Amino acid sequence: MKKVKVSLNSIEKVKRFVNDINRFDFDFDLVSGRYVIDAKSIMGIFSLDLSQPIELDIHADGEKLDEVLKVLDPYLV
Repeated sequence: MKKVKVSLNSIEKVKRFVNDINRFDFDFDLVSGRYVIDAKSIMGIFSLDLSQPIELDIHADGEKLDEVLKVLDPYLV
């Protein structure tokens, strides 16, 4: 598992983020304070405070993790 910070500060960015991570078969969690939500859930994301960067837990490793990080590059802080 890898933890990174992402910025999802616009509606369009959230839509693209969800579409990008739904291409992968493993789990992604967004952590904001004491809340942990499924990062593949657009409704869940909109329940968070998006004005600040959010921690993303990626449940992958090895080559798959490298591929995910390339896709997530536009969102990383």
